[in-house]
Amino acid sequence: MTVSLAGRTAVLTGASSGIGLAIAEALIAEGCNVVAVARSADRLAALEARAPDRVLAFAADVGTVASAEAAVRAAVDRFGSIDIVLPNAGVYLGGDLVDADPEDIARLIDTNVTGVMTLMRAALPHLVAQGSGDVIVTSSVSGHQDIHWEPVYSASKHAVLSFVHTVRRQTVETGVRIGAIAPGIVLNPLWGFTHGSPEEAREIEQRSGIRSSDVADAVVFMLTRPPHVAIRDLVILPTGQPI
Repeated sequence: MTVSLAGRTAVLTGASSGIGLAIAEALIAEGCNVVAVARSADRLAALEARAPDRVLAFAADVGTVASAEAAVRAAVDRFGSIDIVLPNAGVYLGGDLVDADPEDIARLIDTNVTGVMTLMRAALPHLVAQGSGDVIVTSSVSGHQDIHWEPVYSASKHAVLSFVHTVRRQTVETGVRIGAIAPGIVLNPLWGFTHGSPEEAREIEQRSGIRSSDVADAVVFMLTRPPHVAIRDLVILPTGQPI
């Protein structure tokens, strides 16, 4: 049994590229309304042009309280309600901690952690009031294991998973489902891969990476489970990733 997403409204951050863009495209195909949030106004405008009746481009910095609250208000004003919240925006910082720029660390925490918390804080009252809805946070396999070559990034994803699990327990009797999807290696621009490129095809053939669309398919799977089923954590990896 699956649940139709047609007519439901989603607020999605990081919607202009990579996993976020793939999720936006998948939700549009399912008949959702999408409030697409990102910093890149031009890319968001291109997405909105594909389905102007069902996509609202919202250019903003997801790491601020004001932006989170404004995005939620925009969704309610335009589409009447919120049904799905997808805090997906994220930035990456690898390497040794001693080599990391403190400003880069702060920017990562603002986006990867504060951005998740502020969007959920702004949206949850609406979901709880209606007694239904879904929140799916884009985490990482780095939140399930301590990855030593990316300590700041890994710590941010551990924080996100802790937040997901604890808020879920606070709201478990409200009818709102809260979970996280945790991808491994995704062949997107963050890692220097262009969709449809020979390099991407080679990695797929070697089973050493997955596409952003694979992650989007998994998100749709989570969203379309019947109301009595909640997927708290879904880890999705390329078959050949040894982790």
